[in-house]
Formats: sequence, structure tokens, C-alpha cells
Amino acid sequence: MKRTKVSLYTREPITRRYRKVPSRNKPDYPSTTTFVLRYDSTWETLKVNSVAAATAEKIQRELDLLRGWRPTPKPRAENASKVKMLDAAMDDYLAEIEAGRKPKTFRAYKVSLRYFYECVGNKPLKDINRGDLLDFPVFLREEKQQADRSTYNKFENVMTFLKHYDITGKTLKIRSHDWPKFVEEMPEIYEQEILDKFFAECDADELLLFEYFMMSGMREQEVIYATDRCLDFSANTVSVRHNPIYGWTPKMYKERTIPVPAALMAKLKKMLVDRGKGGLLFPTKNSQPKFDFLDMAKRIARRAEIRNPKSGSIDSGPHTTPPEKG
Repeated sequence: MKRTKVSLYTREPITRRYRKVPSRNKPDYPSTTTFVLRYDSTWETLKVNSVAAATAEKIQRELDLLRGWRPTPKPRAENASKVKMLDAAMDDYLAEIEAGRKPKTFRAYKVSLRYFYECVGNKPLKDINRGDLLDFPVFLREEKQQADRSTYNKFENVMTFLKHYDITGKTLKIRSHDWPKFVEEMPEIYEQEILDKFFAECDADELLLFEYFMMSGMREQEVIYATDRCLDFSANTVSVRHNPIYGWTPKMYKERTIPVPAALMAKLKKMLVDRGKGGLLFPTKNSQPKFDFLDMAKRIARRAEIRNPKSGSIDSGPHTTPPEKG
């Protein structure tokens, strides 16, 4: 009997592209990596978070095959989608999202699909039609009191879910004008005079933090999980990098390098020398990730008596951190 070969792959979260794991000198993979086994025509997604555990599963499957075990053939994807009910399809899809994507992304898809289920009810995927998709935004706005941007995001999540089962906008005859509309608001811009007042009220630690925000242009979580390993003093650059200690990965899983002024790098170097250790750049007193940067900015703005241009009240500070989308 011909021996069935078992191969180990990783699956990229966005493109869903498969990459074979080398048999020797296996690289270190992030804990969020999705590992997949392939044998015969079967693909099996593993519920493990390390290459060592995935390799152990591969060896176990090879032993199972040698003992005579054979996988039950799965129906072809196009046939499965014709008979699969919406609730079962949601469960399978969300299991994949939870295994391979960030918790925030999983929660967003879970809410979107739950609302869609409430809107159209449980039915076979093949029976989902154009009318269901046109009714969904109305349901979100009127029943769930969703804002225009939230309505658009949830509609997009449902369309991505359906596409996973080969149900596309084209097959449903969804046109561009059928998608929910929203107005992209311009970010509030603070004049240099206001920024000067804000920075004048900062102590040394606060000043370095918000200068880092402003000069790097990083998102809030990128600063929260930045470490001394993100700094290149010779090139005067800071990097957005995966932080495996806290299980954090950059948005879209993309790392990047940002040039910053030499003066900022000099301050960061002095801070690390005075502290006497590396790790997170801006941690709490207990060396844990710090999550109250926005509250810090508001407190400084109140001390500086900076008024909110919209409300006229002294309750918020400059938006040195750009808002994170989706």
C-alpha cells in the first residue's frame, strides 16, 4: 500500500495563502499562526499555537495512517455550501477566525454574523439572496441603532463571510450603490499654539511619551507594546514589531520601520540608561503594558486649560494618537 505523505503548512490570515513549514531549521512562528496538515486531498486545521505542537500532531497523524486510519472524505466546498445551514456555516467560519485572527477581529465578526442571523433567520446558504443583503443595513440602523460607519463595517464583514463560501456580491447581484454609505470625518487638527500649551504642562516622562507618539505617528497599541528592541540608535529609526511576550501583533500583521529625529532617539537612550533595563518603553510602575494614554492626555489638557473646540469644555487633549480602525 502506498504510504500517504503528511505535510505541515501555515495559513496566512489575510490572503489565506499556504506556506510549507521546512522540515529542518523551523523558524519561530507567532502564537497566532494557523497550522494546517495536508494528507491525500484532506486539509486539517490544527488547534495548536506552536510549531513544536504542530510537528507533534503531524507525527501522530503519520502513525494513525500507518495503522490503517483513513480520513472521511469531505464534500466539495461548492456542494457543502449548497446544503450548509447559516448557523453551522457561522460556527465553522468563526472557529477559523478565532484560531487565526486577533481577538478584536473575532469579536467584530461574531457580532456582525449574529446580527445577520437575527435579520434573516436560519436558512441554507444557497437561499441567501439579494433581498437579505439589502434588508441587513436597514435592520442595523433601525433595530440595532447602528451608526453609518458601524453599519458599513458589519455589512462588509458579512460579505467577507459569504465570499468564504463562494457566495459573492456578483452572484447576489450586489452593486456598489447597494453598499451602506458613511461620511469619513476629517480628523481634528490642533494648532501649534495649543500643542505648545499641552507640552508645557507635561512632566519629563509625559513629554517623552507624547513626543514619541507625535514624531513616530504610531497607533496607540503600537506604542503600548513597543520595547527597546524596536529602537535603532545608529539609524535613528523606531520599528513596529511583533511582541510575542504579550501575544501582540501589528495591524494586518505588518511590521514597519519609521525614521525619527535624532533628538528623540537621544532622549529614549537616556531614559533606558537611567532606568537600567530594557523591555517595554512606556510601562506601568510594575513593568506591565500601560493602557491609559488617552486619560493621561486628558489630564494634561485639563491642567493646561485646553478647551474642546466642539463642546467648549476643558475635558480632552490633543489627539496625538490616530484612531485605530476596525
